[in-house]
Amino acid sequence: MNRTAVVTVEGLRKVYGQVVAVDGISFQVYQGEIFGMVGPNGAGKTTTIECVQGLRVPDEGTIRVLGLDPQRDGYHLRERIGVQLQESALPDRIRVREALDLYASFYSRTRDWRPLLEQLGLGDCADRYYLKLSGGQKQRLAIALALVGNPEILFLDELTTGLDPQARRAMWDLVRDIRQQGVTVFLTTHYMEEAERLCDRVLIIDRGRIVALDTPEALIAKLGSETRLVFTPGDAFRPGPLLALPPVSRVERAGERVVVYGRGDGLLSSVVRLAEEQGWSLRNLRVEEPTLEDVFLTLTGRQMRG
Repeated sequence: MNRTAVVTVEGLRKVYGQVVAVDGISFQVYQGEIFGMVGPNGAGKTTTIECVQGLRVPDEGTIRVLGLDPQRDGYHLRERIGVQLQESALPDRIRVREALDLYASFYSRTRDWRPLLEQLGLGDCADRYYLKLSGGQKQRLAIALALVGNPEILFLDELTTGLDPQARRAMWDLVRDIRQQGVTVFLTTHYMEEAERLCDRVLIIDRGRIVALDTPEALIAKLGSETRLVFTPGDAFRPGPLLALPPVSRVERAGERVVVYGRGDGLLSSVVRLAEEQGWSLRNLRVEEPTLEDVFLTLTGRQMRG
């Protein structure tokens, strides 16, 4: 990865009345990476990214984006970045091509939006009114509008909120393609799976403070969390013998399912071997490895909100 910082944030703080939305955070985003800021709703993600974009004025701290101050150099910065907001809308009766022509007129250096529409799967929508687009099509149009100015950095705020799983995964593929074109991507999300699958590095923020920053793989490895075996037991099942196995740390019942927690490569084989000896049936057996959500739960001590 290129280690040239294109976003540098130092001591960022933003307060609304008695609420501290962002509490003195510092981080960098490197050129060519997909950088993710994750956390629950209300954690400070949107406030942070809007300060970085120059849409909000920080109370304290310094921000540099492509070497520019978002407040002092806002005009020049907006020529070099693309922004997809968490909540945005266009007039119902504007056509897709009209919206793209309008946004292209805002920039001195633009790209031809026609092949961009094809790339985004909107090739047959150029003459369609905005109100006739599906939710996924509106999201893809928002990306097209953010890309029409040939940005060096693309900001995506909660891109896949409200999308079905198929549309969400299509968006992930699209973001990867955008990065392949040399664009740095800075995204926020409260979907841990999205961050784990998509991002080169992840910043976990909660209550306005950074609680972790690293690659998804490194965060999970540092956690040292337990593997889970989940299965539906037969009538003969008893948890006692499982607790005697060295790799097993605890056993829980979750409705009709049993969850066995443990560490080590021998966890699965020892549980299966014991089941054969005891005559247990292990229906719907699956192995669940630690995830970024496990990291979040461990670091914050509670479940994701919102």
